[in-house]
Amino acid sequence: MDENLKWINSQKIMRTIEALEKNNMNGYLVETKEGIIDKICELVDEGSKVSCGGSMSLFECGVIDHLRSNRYNFLDRYKEGLSKDEVKKVFRESFFADAYFTSSNAITEDGKLYNVDGNGNRVAAMLYGPDKVIVIAGVNKIVKNIDEAINRNKQISGPANAKRLNKLTPCTKVGYCMDCRGNDKICREFTVISSQGNKDRIHVIFINEDLGY
Repeated sequence: MDENLKWINSQKIMRTIEALEKNNMNGYLVETKEGIIDKICELVDEGSKVSCGGSMSLFECGVIDHLRSNRYNFLDRYKEGLSKDEVKKVFRESFFADAYFTSSNAITEDGKLYNVDGNGNRVAAMLYGPDKVIVIAGVNKIVKNIDEAINRNKQISGPANAKRLNKLTPCTKVGYCMDCRGNDKICREFTVISSQGNKDRIHVIFINEDLGY
């Protein structure tokens, strides 16, 4: 990335971190994907029970591999051979995790997390249950406000995730949200986290790169 553009993006990240802090959440800027892992090791004790939401960002930056390293008691939703009932059990046990890892569909510059879910397990765990929520986000997830966050999901996150999951939705044909009503619809639960009562609960780790959708 051009150094001048990188500087502009870093300023955007720092504004967002400052806003998150005002909303009683924590934000961090790391320079490398390895730095994400180092920060996670600072935030989550070895041996902790951990889980995760569906996220391409976690795969792209090596977090899933880190969670599988035997450092933690990982409730692995992606473990090969799990039945639907076993996946459901993982989703439910995640509420009792010491730390829950996820990304966010969008994060506003005034420090709010906007998320859209199909099953609701990811947004539910972000809202309540796990002692800590660790959000991993590339600079591409930062938007100006909630209106831009909604538009980002309609134009990018929703269609890209539907395509990844091989859903038979209109957006996988045209590349943008058609506000569909079919059984394969993945945009069903819409949440905004605007602040926290517990300062130590939500931690957002930013990297000055694009990650996920």
